[in-house]
Amino acid sequence: MMTSKCSIKHLMIALILITALMNVACSRSKIRDSMTVGQKMEIANQLFEDSKYRRASEIYLDIVFERGTRHTPQAQFMLAESYFNMGRYSEAIFEYQELIRMFPENRNISTAYFRVGQAYMNISLIPHYSQEETIAALDAFEEFTDRFPDDERREIAEEHMEEANYRLLQKKFYNGEIYYRLYDYSAALMYFEEVIAAIEQDEIEKMSKYYSARIYLERKDRQNARRMMNSMKDDYPDSSRTNRIERLFTRTFN
Repeated sequence: MMTSKCSIKHLMIALILITALMNVACSRSKIRDSMTVGQKMEIANQLFEDSKYRRASEIYLDIVFERGTRHTPQAQFMLAESYFNMGRYSEAIFEYQELIRMFPENRNISTAYFRVGQAYMNISLIPHYSQEETIAALDAFEEFTDRFPDDERREIAEEHMEEANYRLLQKKFYNGEIYYRLYDYSAALMYFEEVIAAIEQDEIEKMSKYYSARIYLERKDRQNARRMMNSMKDDYPDSSRTNRIERLFTRTFN
């Protein structure tokens, strides 16, 4: 009986707390409804400055929904910034793109393009998985540098582009490695050759040459096996992978 009474008491307390929270939320909403757009903007900006991004985003969203006021473009931008700072990158991308679509002459437009690239990079997966977001980030940064060639963030954008391109090369290497282990040597070579052509003196380039050499040895392709072995000797003379290819070449053709 005592346990039952305690449970009822806890339930009642929980209901009271929920009701109180709902009343607070309703009160805030009513207060916001009575404010001018300018007042809302001031409060939202202060909340943003205080790093209270969730509460700021709620007010910015109210202003955005009102449409047509002189504060709408800035509220649209700050809504995107709030989501970005909360790590809600997919929502931030959408809001930045809305700013670009609706207010292409806005003073923050260059930042919107730049942030879209950053947000895509932040949600991109490691190279073993799909690289759709990495490709989107690369496209966004390329558009940013094309549109704003003199922007002070151009160097940062180019660094992000270099990182994105390297992730895509890693993805190609992992694809090649998968096909190698599946004994689909033609497909594997296609990916390894792309990596070798795009980068020098790097671990994935070394391994691409190593796997390519193994494939050529398996096929008894002496000319290409020697070509790949010599390339490894030139670039990675002290590597155990190079030594292994040399031993396998001697064993295969002698």
